[in-house]
Amino acid sequence: MVFELGAQGLEPSSYLVFVNMQNTQINRRSSTPVIVGGVGIGGEHRVTVQSMTNTRTSDVQATVAQIINLEAAGCDIIRVAVPDSESASALREIKSRINIPLVADIHFDYRLAITAAESGVDKLRINPGNIGSVDRVKEVVAAAKDHGIPIRIGVNAGSIDRARYGLPSAQALVESALDEAGVLESCGFTDIVLSLKASDVPTMIQAYKLVAQRCEYPLHLGVTEAGLAWEGTIRSSIGIGALLADGIGDTIRVSLTGDPIEEIRVGREILSSLSLRLAPYTLVSCPTCGRCGIDLEGAARRVRDYLEANPPAKPLSVAVMGCVVNGPGEASSADVGIAGGAGVGALFVKGVMVRKVKEDDLVSELIKEIEKIGADS
Repeated sequence: MVFELGAQGLEPSSYLVFVNMQNTQINRRSSTPVIVGGVGIGGEHRVTVQSMTNTRTSDVQATVAQIINLEAAGCDIIRVAVPDSESASALREIKSRINIPLVADIHFDYRLAITAAESGVDKLRINPGNIGSVDRVKEVVAAAKDHGIPIRIGVNAGSIDRARYGLPSAQALVESALDEAGVLESCGFTDIVLSLKASDVPTMIQAYKLVAQRCEYPLHLGVTEAGLAWEGTIRSSIGIGALLADGIGDTIRVSLTGDPIEEIRVGREILSSLSLRLAPYTLVSCPTCGRCGIDLEGAARRVRDYLEANPPAKPLSVAVMGCVVNGPGEASSADVGIAGGAGVGALFVKGVMVRKVKEDDLVSELIKEIEKIGADS
C-alpha cells in the first residue's frame, strides 16, 4: 500500500499496491544422510547449526553450563575438545547431563577417540592423517562401528600435508579430504561427514564446490579462524552463505573468537536469511538518512530487545521504518510494522494501516499489536 505525507501525517493515496513476498526455493545438493544422536545431517534433513565449547572439557560443571546456554540459544549439535585423558574421562558425565548431540574433537591420540566412543558421544571429529598408522585408524573405525556413531573428517588449509599435497589450495583440500575418506572406506566405513575449512573465503568456497561434485557425503561448512565477532561474522556469512545459496552444505559452524553464543546467533541468522530455517522473528529496519523522522535506532533496539525476551510462538516479521519513502511499503509487507513521519507514524497489521500513532507511542503500540498476534496464534 502506498502512503503519502499529508497535513495530518501519513495518508493513504488513491490507489493500492499489493506486495507478495515469495521465498525462492533453494535446491539442495543430494547427500547421503548420517544420524548424530538423533539429529540428521544431510539428505532431506534441515541444515543444522553447531558450535564448540571453549571451557576445559575436564571441567564438567562449566562445560555442561555452557552447553545448556548454547542449546537455549538454538545450538543443534555441540563439539568439545578432547586433548587429554582427563577430558575423555569427563565425556560420559557431560553426555548424561545435556540434551543435544555431543561430538568429540580428537587429534593425535587414537586412544582418546576410542574412549570417547565408549563414553557415549554421538560423533567423532578426527583427521585420520594425524591419528597415526592405518592400524590405529582401523581401531577408531571399529569403535565407531560398535557404537553406531559417524565420523567427521576435518581438513584445514593450515594442517594439510604439504609434502604430499603442496601449498594450501582448494584442490589440495579436496584431495586431502577424499584421501582421508578413502582410508575410512578401506575399513568398510562410510558413515562420514566432510569439512574442508580455510580462513581464506574464496579458497573455502571453491573447495566445497569441488568436493560437492565428487562425493555424496554430507558437508560441514565453516570458515576456520574467521576472527573476532565483527570481521568473523562477515567472512563466515559470505563463505557459508554463498555455498548454502547454491544448495551446498548440510551443517554449519560460524567460528568466532569469543563467546560461542554469538556463533549460534550468526549461524541461525544466516539460515534464516536464506529461508532455510524459520526464525522466531525477522526484524527489518531501514538505514538512517536525512529523511528519517523518528529515533529509528532507538526504536529498533527496543523492539528487538522485546522480541528476544519474548520470542513469538510462530514466525513473525516486524518492520521498523523511519520515513515515508520506503517505510510504508516495507511496513505493510510485514506481519506488523511501523513507519515514522514528522512527529507521527503509521501502524500496520497484515498489510493494512490500522491507525496513526504519536511518535512517542510508536514502539509501545507496536508491541501491543505483536502481543495480540501472539494471543491469537
